[in-house]
Amino acid sequence: MNCAEFEVLLHALIDGELDAGHARELEAHTATCSACAEKLASFRTMREAMSGAALKETAPAHLRTRIETALAVPRSRVISMRDFFKPTRRSFFGGFAVGSALSAAVAASLVLTVIRNNQEQTIADEVVSAHVRSLQAGHLMDVATSDQHTVKPWFNGRVDVAPPVVDLTAESFTLLGGRLDYIDSEPVAAIVYQRRKHVINLFVAQHLGARRAHTASESIQGYNIRHWSQDGLDLWVVSDLAGEELDEFVQKIASALRRPSGAS
Repeated sequence: MNCAEFEVLLHALIDGELDAGHARELEAHTATCSACAEKLASFRTMREAMSGAALKETAPAHLRTRIETALAVPRSRVISMRDFFKPTRRSFFGGFAVGSALSAAVAASLVLTVIRNNQEQTIADEVVSAHVRSLQAGHLMDVATSDQHTVKPWFNGRVDVAPPVVDLTAESFTLLGGRLDYIDSEPVAAIVYQRRKHVINLFVAQHLGARRAHTASESIQGYNIRHWSQDGLDLWVVSDLAGEELDEFVQKIASALRRPSGAS
């Protein structure tokens, strides 16, 4: 392994995302290369410093009051002036119970949103790591062919989905083949394309944290990512290809999925 290959996998090593074989290979490289060993030590020191820093914000105590006030709901019946100035114990505690229930519902919704966002961020990080690993020699494809009718059936029995394998050669996206990969410890289909010198990995599974009808875009470590859900599939695309070109690729894949099953 040379220094350039080491640098590509440096963050994956620090985050414990490499398999044992690659980890041992990197450790052996640092034992003989002082420059890479120094770089690894520097990044580890930075990671430890950031992990120990107090970077979390604590919500202020008055936030609950503000939420309850903003969500106050009027009673369904008409309240007389006498009722207004002489509230009963039942109406008081009834209103308090409604407010508490609404607050609990909002809090639960916020927690679910945070969990969902954290899950998607974790998946995005793993997708990028899988893409980086695939770029190493001998890791890109298990079945190497531009024939979509060979690649698609290769996944039978290996994953629980029928991944879309589309011939986009006419649109300058060349099908290279496919491989079995793992995201969040689950087997996924990875369909490999190329435009010019840029490799594109299309990851397909049933549950990869996308669960959105519209395509979401982000960038991690210089790689562009697109992810969306369609026809019961979660799809993630990652490449160092320019964002506009990657959007074009996503549109082609999404359009192919919308075709009738008998269409070519």
